[in-house]
Amino acid sequence: MKKSDKEHNVAELREKFSRARAVVFTEYKGMTVADISKLRVSLRQSNLEYRVVKNTLAKIAMEGTPIEAAKGVMTGPIAVAIGYDDASLTAKKMFEFSKGKEKIKILSGCVEGRLFDPKELKAIGDLPPREVLLSQVAGCLAAPMSKMASLLSATIGGFVNAMNALKEKRSDTVEAPQTVET
Repeated sequence: MKKSDKEHNVAELREKFSRARAVVFTEYKGMTVADISKLRVSLRQSNLEYRVVKNTLAKIAMEGTPIEAAKGVMTGPIAVAIGYDDASLTAKKMFEFSKGKEKIKILSGCVEGRLFDPKELKAIGDLPPREVLLSQVAGCLAAPMSKMASLLSATIGGFVNAMNALKEKRSDTVEAPQTVET
């Protein structure tokens, strides 16, 4: 590989690593080109990338990026799955694809600049999508306000009912003339 090609690859990887929210490192030993192509197509539908990288070039590209913590993973034949939007989706898709396949092995992953082992990465992959988590947080934040509003409404409603009952009781006593017997 020419020096200019290497420089181009490093620059391209550095840009991808800088934008990435999650990177999953896999060992692809024994996978056929057809298997890798099938994986790439399935990941591309979710706006994810799968790329075989040269370790030395990837280590250089990692410098100064959030993925720099994963330099120690780069030994042997390595491929990376890169996710730009939802960090949990990258892990989820890779574990779905690797289920039942012995040729692909998930080594570790780097999510938001922190390195995770496969067990922790699996837990991240099991998380619901970001939008669902945000709606759950919004629901939790809105619940106390909603309860307070219903309590205030119930208090005001009870006060109004008590005032109406008092009004009716007074109107009953005023309307019924008292007769005096002589």
